[in-house]
Amino acid sequence: MRRYVDEDLQGAELRECNLNRTRMIGVQMQGAVIDGLVTDLVVNGVEVTQYVEAELDRRHPVRLLLRSDDVADLRRGWQQLGTDWAATVARMRQSPGIEHESVNDEWSAVQTLRHLVFVHDSWFRRCCLGSTDLFTPMGLGIDSVPDREEQGLDPSVEPTLDEVLAVRHEQAAELERWLDSVTSEQLREPAPVPDDDMWPPYARGRSLRQCFGTVLGEELQHHRFCVRDLDLIEGSAAG
Repeated sequence: MRRYVDEDLQGAELRECNLNRTRMIGVQMQGAVIDGLVTDLVVNGVEVTQYVEAELDRRHPVRLLLRSDDVADLRRGWQQLGTDWAATVARMRQSPGIEHESVNDEWSAVQTLRHLVFVHDSWFRRCCLGSTDLFTPMGLGIDSVPDREEQGLDPSVEPTLDEVLAVRHEQAAELERWLDSVTSEQLREPAPVPDDDMWPPYARGRSLRQCFGTVLGEELQHHRFCVRDLDLIEGSAAG
């Protein structure tokens, strides 16, 4: 790995990088932004992750429900996620076209929702229900997903917000029916991931709770990203 000494990295952007065990000694860091899966972070001798997590829980109490192993809590958490997304969609409808705008090379709101269509197909239908069906064509996978077209994805489609929301509505109803019947005991069982080459191959061996937790985590985090970017877009327009 490279060692950076006396380098001027002002304004640098590190995207999708593995920074495990990175050490930054004698650095200047003002106005920096860190956004990602951050644990065991020590700043000037102080482990700060627990403070960050506590503040995020305070701002977003739904996180506590989503970490629970109690099915009743998970149902409440899923309902809150739906409420949050509905409010964000209503916000987008007040500024037609904003759903297709992007900022800082991030996905637009429509692309974010398309990614969640893919998350449902892959992590819920496939991993929680054991489905071997092809994925919904409008779904948007990450760059590391191989053979996207062979798995059903169509990168050429450009659906409208309403078209994506119609699919999301059907998927939400499917998930809610499952969540109404699943038990805490069943969640501890191995997930019924099919033994084939479809995404995500690394889900094999995980519990049903772990796979469903990925669905919940993706819904939570991508809603946060979407709201963050809408704030930036609207702030730029106002300025």
